[in-house]
Amino acid sequence: MGAFHRLNLLHFTLSLVVIAVNGHNITAILEGFPDYSVYNSFLTQTKLADEINTRETITCLVLNNGAMSALTSKHPLSVVKNILSLHVLLDYYDPQKLHKISDGTTLTTTLYQTTGNAPGNLGFVNITDLQGGKVGLGSAIPGSKLDSSYTKSVKQIPYNISILEISAPIIAPGILTAPAPSSSGVNITGLLEKAGCKTFASLLTSSGVLKTYESALDKGLTVFAPSDEAFKAEGVPDLSKLTNAEQVSLLEYHASPDYKPKGTLKTTKDPISTLATNGAGKYDLTVTTAGDSVTLHTGVGQSRVAEAVFDSPPVAIFTVDNVLLPSELFGKSPSPAPAPEPVSSPSPTPSLSPSPSPMSEAPSPLAASPPAPSTGIPVGSPADSPAGSSENSTSDNAAGHVSAPLLGTIILTVFATVVSSVILS
Repeated sequence: MGAFHRLNLLHFTLSLVVIAVNGHNITAILEGFPDYSVYNSFLTQTKLADEINTRETITCLVLNNGAMSALTSKHPLSVVKNILSLHVLLDYYDPQKLHKISDGTTLTTTLYQTTGNAPGNLGFVNITDLQGGKVGLGSAIPGSKLDSSYTKSVKQIPYNISILEISAPIIAPGILTAPAPSSSGVNITGLLEKAGCKTFASLLTSSGVLKTYESALDKGLTVFAPSDEAFKAEGVPDLSKLTNAEQVSLLEYHASPDYKPKGTLKTTKDPISTLATNGAGKYDLTVTTAGDSVTLHTGVGQSRVAEAVFDSPPVAIFTVDNVLLPSELFGKSPSPAPAPEPVSSPSPTPSLSPSPSPMSEAPSPLAASPPAPSTGIPVGSPADSPAGSSENSTSDNAAGHVSAPLLGTIILTVFATVVSSVILS
């Protein structure tokens, strides 16, 4: 094999590795389709893009600019986010699969179901293969009509992400009429007390920091509220011994002046500034993820982000397992004791290294999303027409699913083989 051909093969294989490692980016994909620019913009505004990009297998049902403009002109951002969440299916559907649905109809889970705000089948979508080759879509709530239909394929990256255009938004009963609280009307202490964070709510009120939180509501605010049990945990310092200024800094450290839903936290690479941040690297938080679990690190300890108490743009409130202790107030986390030097003669047994702080416990995974309910009664008759094709798909094979980690492993193996071949040639 000539050197030129070997280099071309190496470049091609390296490109595949980059694709496998980086995964998909929904906003970058849609930038090549101007007909969906409004939809793409609202994915960014609602931060749904971050959540979509963390999913390995997903289908986005997109609306063209006309349909999106009609939808967004009538509803606030929080309602638009709920509607768009219902258009993100947690499974891979391409045109071929739409026409090969078992029994002609299926109920599939959506991103809205994972929010905890969707009782019953509210977070599921009914997909039905109708007569004449049409595919209808609608809410999975019994009695709902199939008000939308599959229009065309936009883009597929088997079996990672599929983007399909539909004719009209899928509207679940009650999703438009549900009250959408304005950010200025959010009762922070009321929400915290109901979530079992009464101690934290009381400290916010007595210290006056509540007013700082409330002044940040309109521009964006994310709160990390320790539970009442967190304040009773072993290793938590006596907060009454802090000065007033230190207590204010501690409480401000538990909030970020930006809207960061869980999907955004999972994709965050840089340190997160807090309301207490007063300079570069001061009173920051860092984030790590493990599956669906998100952990905050302070430099002293760490805490798992537990429950979403409130999530409506531009405000998010989460409970956390531990009190967040900034290193600026409580110093750095202790380093393990060094191993004893080897000696030739007997020596006293070296002392054990100090036990890790209770604040440094490993995060526990969150509960998995609820499974899809059993398939309901078909709304329309199954079609006998041949399966449609996708001109934008990178593959015509719609059977099975290859996960991103497995694909990455395969491509990296091929890459290593090619590199060896180039070097040894």
